[in-house]
Amino acid sequence: MSSATALPARPPLQRPRVCLVSGTSEGLSAHLGWSILAVRMLFIALCLLWGAGILLYAWIWVFTPWQDGDEAPSRQAPVAWVLASLSVVAVIAACVAAAVLSRGGVVYATRPEWWGAVLTAILLAVTAGVWATLVDAPDPARGPRHALSVRIAASAALGTLLIVQLTTLQQGGLVSFAGALVLIIGIALVHSSLLVEQWRALSGERVRRIREEQRSEMAAHLHDSVLQTLALIQNRAGASSEVARIARAQERELRGWLYDGDEPADSDLSTDLRDYAAALEIDYPVRIDVVAAGASTERASGEVAAAAREAILNAARHAGGEVSVYIEGSATSVDVFVRDRGPGFDPDAVPADRLGVRESVIGRMRRAGGTATLRRGAGGGTEVHLRLGGTA
Repeated sequence: MSSATALPARPPLQRPRVCLVSGTSEGLSAHLGWSILAVRMLFIALCLLWGAGILLYAWIWVFTPWQDGDEAPSRQAPVAWVLASLSVVAVIAACVAAAVLSRGGVVYATRPEWWGAVLTAILLAVTAGVWATLVDAPDPARGPRHALSVRIAASAALGTLLIVQLTTLQQGGLVSFAGALVLIIGIALVHSSLLVEQWRALSGERVRRIREEQRSEMAAHLHDSVLQTLALIQNRAGASSEVARIARAQERELRGWLYDGDEPADSDLSTDLRDYAAALEIDYPVRIDVVAAGASTERASGEVAAAAREAILNAARHAGGEVSVYIEGSATSVDVFVRDRGPGFDPDAVPADRLGVRESVIGRMRRAGGTATLRRGAGGGTEVHLRLGGTA
């Protein structure tokens, strides 16, 4: 088949992270190129074949992954509250059945009508509690408070049935006692998902602790051997030599792997500039030290970070040797100092067509509402001072 008549590639079978309930129909419709309504009608039609639609839906739901992304899945339908509401309806139906049977002199606690309503209410309440805790709790649109509210509502519904059941202990005997015990177990099962969540947290903490212990042992061994060897190579080879730059890059990468842990580094200003400096040390004969003091809300995607990267690049490209980057942050402002020990230059003498410092540093900070100043350092070289926020 020629490329002109080739069929377009189908998207992979994945569930969207923002969906109605599970994203199964949405993911299957996107994969097949059908409408969502057609897929849902297909599942409903297959349910008439001895429940095949339910089994197929559950199978696709379990084995279909979520779309790539960092955010937690979010569901638009309030499934937990729907289940809890249906549980309340079952409780009301049970109370109505109890009232009708009591007028006829029948002990309702022994009747199948009462037991059917009770078991339905328990099943719906337990499902609502489990769904709210294990499914809705990570949802950014709901959270733990939502799960707690659902569990309280489901427990209150079953508690109402328990009170009604206890009034028949004398007339119903062992059957009434069994019904009360079943309701108590149902209330416990509503909150049982909390134990699963706690078990997950404890297991995850245990795994993290084991990893940290292994990492500490490995770090101690590597610190006494590899890291010291890399530091010795840098001292013997000189800060600007090719061997020292490679050794420094390897030391930085190894230290980051050993001491940064399993969590990804936050994309803040200091982290971004350290990573950028490490990359420059491989390409230029330069040693860049980045020091941060104070807490700043400036992100790596901000204008200060972009201007600082340009200043560091200029220092590495034109000055070389040793470059110092100092970041001082607070809740309302951030200052970045980039100092090199090169020959220095006069910004006014830079040709008009050279826009690196004029636009990428000074102009960018001015447009962001900050300031950028260049001056000669006390011991030679150039110092670039970037400031955003506070008193300029």
